[in-house]
Amino acid sequence: MISLSLVIESFGFTWPICKRLVSEVEPLGFAGLFRSDHFTLPFPANPDVLDLIVSLTYLADNTQQVQLGSLVAPLSFRDPVMLARQAAALDDLSNGRMILGVGAGWMEREHIMFGYPLGDVSTRMTRLEEGLEVLTRLLHSAEPVTYTGQFYRLQEAVLRPLPHRPGGPPLLIGGSSPRRTLPLVARYADIWNAQQVTPEVFAERSAHLDELLRRVGRELRDVKRTVMAPVICGRNPAELEQRVSGLRRLLPNGAQLPLDALLDQLRVGFVNLIVGSPEQVVAQIRAFERVGCEELMVSWWPADDFAGLYLLAEQVLPQLAA
Repeated sequence: MISLSLVIESFGFTWPICKRLVSEVEPLGFAGLFRSDHFTLPFPANPDVLDLIVSLTYLADNTQQVQLGSLVAPLSFRDPVMLARQAAALDDLSNGRMILGVGAGWMEREHIMFGYPLGDVSTRMTRLEEGLEVLTRLLHSAEPVTYTGQFYRLQEAVLRPLPHRPGGPPLLIGGSSPRRTLPLVARYADIWNAQQVTPEVFAERSAHLDELLRRVGRELRDVKRTVMAPVICGRNPAELEQRVSGLRRLLPNGAQLPLDALLDQLRVGFVNLIVGSPEQVVAQIRAFERVGCEELMVSWWPADDFAGLYLLAEQVLPQLAA
């Protein structure tokens, strides 16, 4: 059975919204609540954004069952040493519910704004690979770690306290590039989160990951397969219009577009956009389930669309569990 989690985008995420989400996510029946990690938007607008680690700390201390984590923390501005330390502490605080998701970073505007060097794609992937090595060595070893790379150096480094869970929280890597990302997933990840893929492409990339896992001597079941996708659900066109009202404020010229044109524009930006009635949404999620997706992380915006969450909980989750 495929499970459904929420990924709360950073944009417009404030403490009142955060606290209400945290209080409701378990009773509604979602499997997890994850956070994206950004300072701002990729275009000129600057909404309120809660820090990833601070909000996850609140989530860990105010829930009992749901998974929580980063989806994903960019190593372009998150230091892997501090991130390993924070993730281990969050895993202990939540009694083993933390998932550490990391990525290479991509949003140029936030890096320029705050002075973090993003670099070209080759630089980002080299930094990500080194950061993954640092993270795994620190979390998996009780012995002092020494490492010398282009971006990171460790000298007899030991994290204390060690995480209660052996090896610390599961490591998730987000991305779908067969040449750059999937080899890192095969070497380091416990969870693969595919992004911007259709079910057909997901099946192809998952099969490629199987081959990469065999090459490095790992079992296919060692890596959980997940997808992140936006979901817009409404029982009728009026409800669909309500669902996209917040998006209209975020998209250039969004306020002037008819609903169908707006959805077409969103499909250009998000090739795996899931949209329609509860029955249509379930059918589109089932298409991912049929090709081996074990969990769908719903990229949810705006974060304060609680009516939309209630609709998913009442009319989509029960169908997926049937």
